[in-house]
Amino acid sequence: MIIEYFSANLWQLWTLIFFVCLILEVFSGDFFIMSFAIGALAGILTAAIGLNFTIQVVCFAILSLLSLLFIRPVVLHHLHRGEDSRVSNADAIIGREGRVSQSIETGGYGRVAIDGDDWKACSVTGEAIDEGTRVRVVKMESIIVTVEPV
Repeated sequence: MIIEYFSANLWQLWTLIFFVCLILEVFSGDFFIMSFAIGALAGILTAAIGLNFTIQVVCFAILSLLSLLFIRPVVLHHLHRGEDSRVSNADAIIGREGRVSQSIETGGYGRVAIDGDDWKACSVTGEAIDEGTRVRVVKMESIIVTVEPV
């Protein structure tokens, strides 16, 4: 019964596919599933003008593929403009300034407070740095920051 209904009203099936793809795209955000929503628009249009199901599926597949190949790269380029130059995670700490919270020993380690976090630190020259000295992070290896006095 429902199959007969959808076969008589295939545009509703394509509309359902379109909205499901839109909802899934909201959660993925990479414009991949949106390409299939665009393909579903071709299915809606071909069903509305009365073409058979095979032609609808072919139009869906072709428009989805074209969207993936040509529209998605352009959209991603515009959505992610300038993100390549942004640093994240631990790399963002390089260049930051902080204060020595535990003296850094000659050739050894101490602690540095940076933006509320306390990091194990060593001196870039290997010399001692007294507690309370302002320092700048010049390098990071694993969880140890290398600092120089400011």
